[in-house]
Amino acid sequence: MASATRPGTVRERMAEADRSVGRLLLVAAGALFWGWLVLSWVNRWLGGVIVPVGSPLVSAATVETVVASLPGIAAYAADAAFVVELMPELARGTWLTVVITAVSLGIGFVIAVPLAVMRVYGRLSAWLSLAYTELLRGTPLLAQLFVLYYGLNLASYVPGALSGVFPRDVVWVAILGFTLNGAAYQAEYIRGALESVDEGQITAGRAVGLSKLETIYHVVLPQGLRYAIPSWTNEFVYLIKYSSLAAFITVPELYYRADQVASETFRYTLIFVVTGVTYLALVLTASKLMGRVEAVVAIPGLGADQER
Repeated sequence: MASATRPGTVRERMAEADRSVGRLLLVAAGALFWGWLVLSWVNRWLGGVIVPVGSPLVSAATVETVVASLPGIAAYAADAAFVVELMPELARGTWLTVVITAVSLGIGFVIAVPLAVMRVYGRLSAWLSLAYTELLRGTPLLAQLFVLYYGLNLASYVPGALSGVFPRDVVWVAILGFTLNGAAYQAEYIRGALESVDEGQITAGRAVGLSKLETIYHVVLPQGLRYAIPSWTNEFVYLIKYSSLAAFITVPELYYRADQVASETFRYTLIFVVTGVTYLALVLTASKLMGRVEAVVAIPGLGADQER
């Protein structure tokens, strides 16, 4: 006589099926979002090979007709058409948001690692690192951007070789501001990770003939940087959202362009809902990316449990 299927097993299978469907929908949404962005960027860079520059990839009239024919959402056909017309401007702003975030995060990381090492293992240098991190973390990021742009007028000092790379030279000022601020926060995350590495490993490294710096570089940092990934992911996410502050020094990133369109059309609610969804998509992408990085570099048997 065949044994009956346990209720718990059925529920587990249903839950797993639901998770699979959720993952599939998330992947499909991500592919649609990034496919739209990349096509929009390529179309602009190549001078409008797909559609004229500034035009949506899909006709707004076509979208309005399709939505109007669907029961239940036909009343939103005009809103859907408006969102489609908005897409080219959002794509332009999103490109600058992505660039500012990626460049600031990368350069900030290069600055943060020595700052963290100085703080943990230095003497006089530890005080210098502390002064830097507390100054940058203890003052508002927006105030720092104002000082760099309005106070020091750094946009006027951009070298000729770099001028013209972005729509406005103020983008370099924003990158500098986010880099300096992000380096301070990243240094604190990395400092905490370095301090979690057993001090006995420094002694062990010295015992096999390594200098203190060699031990830090070859033994401590490879472990500490792995431990720092979850906290470092937070900085990645924060920087995506805080990049909107660049709009206040006239950087034409995502928030700035959305605000400009809203000021012209007065459709603030719809525009900022779409803008918020765009930021959410960027944040989810960053979180998934860093989760993948953490899984790839994880040391078996250490840190979070891995799937078996």
